[in-house]
Amino acid sequence: MPSFPEPLPHGPLTEVFPDVFWMLGGVRMAPGMTINRGMVVLREGEELTVLHAVRPVDPSALDALGKVTNVVRIGMHGMDDAWYLDRYGATHWSLPGLCETDRLLTEAVPVPWMTVHPFAHTTQPEAAVLLDRAEGVLITCDALQHWPDVEGCSLLAKGLTKVMGFQKHPVQIGPPWRKKMTPEGGSLEADFRRLAALDFDHLIGAHGKPMVGGAKAELEHTLAATFAT
Repeated sequence: MPSFPEPLPHGPLTEVFPDVFWMLGGVRMAPGMTINRGMVVLREGEELTVLHAVRPVDPSALDALGKVTNVVRIGMHGMDDAWYLDRYGATHWSLPGLCETDRLLTEAVPVPWMTVHPFAHTTQPEAAVLLDRAEGVLITCDALQHWPDVEGCSLLAKGLTKVMGFQKHPVQIGPPWRKKMTPEGGSLEADFRRLAALDFDHLIGAHGKPMVGGAKAELEHTLAATFAT
């Protein structure tokens, strides 16, 4: 029998936009250090596509929505992908060079109302996904996050995430992510400028919570402050 990480406590699976569902879970980084992480589920008819997979304690709420047919990985989050692939026999989608996968997001997409926007200058493969729903929903992994609070974090993590700058801007470039993903002597400004030019109003990152409304404007403010010359 294959072995998978045990599920951690999580919140309910809620519909934040038409056919776009979100669930706040957690990941244990070290003893006493648990940070939140969110899962996104897209519904197309009876088929479900999961991004930033989080294993649920009880999958009944997910199963009530439809059949999990696709699991999508667009960044470093993938620890629970294998559980979904084993349980549901789903198709795994990812980026070239990111991990072993069934289908490449650069060649096709599992949902007709999503487009994939890979970063061009990061040290490792990563992408953002734009959903043609509710004036545009931008889905990111660690690159962009919205932290209105620290729900789902342990006491130690609550303090550390603030010190590390996760709540500095309403739309925050992940501080450790930026350090890890920026090439030596390089910049990711052009990648973020391309994202800011997309047509969207909302943001769901893999950490924090969904930002409903105003995400594009806040991203522009963040870029002005982050890449000021």
